[in-house]
Amino acid sequence: MKKYSPSEEVDFVVIGTGAAGGVMAKQLAQAGFSVVVMEQGPWGAYGHEQDYSKDELSNRFPAEDDMLLSDPKVQKNTFRRNANEKAVAGNHNYGCVVGGGTITYGASSWRHLPWEFDEASRFGTMTGTGIADWPVSYAELEPYYTQAEWEIGISGPNLKTPLIAPMSKPYPCAPLPLKSSGFLMQKAAAKLNLTVTPNVAAIITAPYNGRSACINCGMCSGYGCQVKARSSSAVALLPIAVATGNCEIRVHSYVREINVDASGKATGVTYFEKKNNNREVFQKAKCVVLSANGTETPRLLLLSKSNRFQNGLANSSGIVGKYLMSGNGGGASGLFPDPLNEYKGCVTGAAVLSYVPNDVKGRGWYGGGRMTARGQMSPIQYGLAGPHGAPSWGAGYKKALVEQANRRLTMVNFISQLPVETNTVDLDPDVKDAWGLAAMRITSTSHENDFKAMQFFIDKSVEILHAAGATEVWADQVSDSRGGAHARGTCRMGNDPKSSVVNKYHRAHDVPNLFVVDGSSFVTGGRNHPTMTISALAYRAADHLVKAAMTGNVTI
Repeated sequence: MKKYSPSEEVDFVVIGTGAAGGVMAKQLAQAGFSVVVMEQGPWGAYGHEQDYSKDELSNRFPAEDDMLLSDPKVQKNTFRRNANEKAVAGNHNYGCVVGGGTITYGASSWRHLPWEFDEASRFGTMTGTGIADWPVSYAELEPYYTQAEWEIGISGPNLKTPLIAPMSKPYPCAPLPLKSSGFLMQKAAAKLNLTVTPNVAAIITAPYNGRSACINCGMCSGYGCQVKARSSSAVALLPIAVATGNCEIRVHSYVREINVDASGKATGVTYFEKKNNNREVFQKAKCVVLSANGTETPRLLLLSKSNRFQNGLANSSGIVGKYLMSGNGGGASGLFPDPLNEYKGCVTGAAVLSYVPNDVKGRGWYGGGRMTARGQMSPIQYGLAGPHGAPSWGAGYKKALVEQANRRLTMVNFISQLPVETNTVDLDPDVKDAWGLAAMRITSTSHENDFKAMQFFIDKSVEILHAAGATEVWADQVSDSRGGAHARGTCRMGNDPKSSVVNKYHRAHDVPNLFVVDGSSFVTGGRNHPTMTISALAYRAADHLVKAAMTGNVTI
């Protein structure tokens, strides 16, 4: 791999290696630019996919160089419901390894639907929310969705329905096979007139681009993939970037500041270099691309304050960190008379799409969501959670564990969350992380509309499980989000610098050679997982950035 000296001014520094950072690194390196990618975590399994641990105990308590997620004891964060509360220790974490969250996520890779980019114009706004149109339309983004799906490797059904975004090209891989959960959802669909499809996933079902197909090992979400079937940026994108000879991936490099000069242009980044006892190093760059995720990206901007940017970098609008959307959940579980064997295959089962739209009659609330059926809980996870309606220890506990473990199915729902200005990521004035920097503080209480949405999906989950033949069903309690892996919206894009952080091409309004490319640029949250939209936006941003750089429009 190419190595650059920190004193050497590279064309681009990219902060983060996940769904956006991997795309940006690959596209910029392939265009011939010199690129240094900063990753605060390790390579993961020492860079060899076959060494990813499938041992549940070591996965839950990994050695330092095998950690795939951030550690809230190191990357400390705090949480509160509103600004009047004292924040307490939080448990928010995210992918912290080369590949970021794409290493361990469940791989759901749905597109946003066309109308999710102009909801304000179509449906109107709502008091207490920041609902607004995106400055990007689905039609503009569609070619980049297609590029992402084919370069990364996505499997999914090729169906034409208003509940799935229109596609100019089918998915490159056939969908994952339905498991017991899928056939049970089809049974329920026949009774309730539901639309049920296989999941759209960043998991290949046939050999693709030199990678092996899924082997249905069952140790999926939360684990690294040993056969490269999960289309993480670490296997689908970053090797191509490195192979150009233009890209260095610098691990264990914790960026603490994006530096600027007197004119307000970015000059590079200062980071802690772990291999040299966390000494501070400055990497010079002509342009900085920030792709750290929807919570660490606004935090780094707020940490990067200076005489010129006293409220944080790129924050003249005061919008950095605001409008946090993590997505809400809520569902139900049921026991079935026959074994389900859901421990085989990937974690995410069939999808129920009937409640994605806004216009389902008689709901009395705004938004929507996608429902999925999942039966998989790992043995230790299930044992610690405990079987339903049983003692927490002893013979009764063991008996119920044996009887229930292979017969339980859960409806897991990804529900829209409205953008609310008071839901924020900022700096905790009292708590420091392991590097002595102000810890991330999350403040979040969902809009009252969102609580109605959660209850609706809990009730629908109960109805669907009964229709599928469950012999016993129990519902979740409505539980508001406390942050999570799907954080977005905290550096929203827009045409007006007074109400947004970046423009439609992800260029910061305040800093001409700083680009923010990840889920933080979302304007509204959507009703599906954000990863595919993050990747598509990154391909679009890279396309425009390369063209701009070729003409010297980003000081290169």
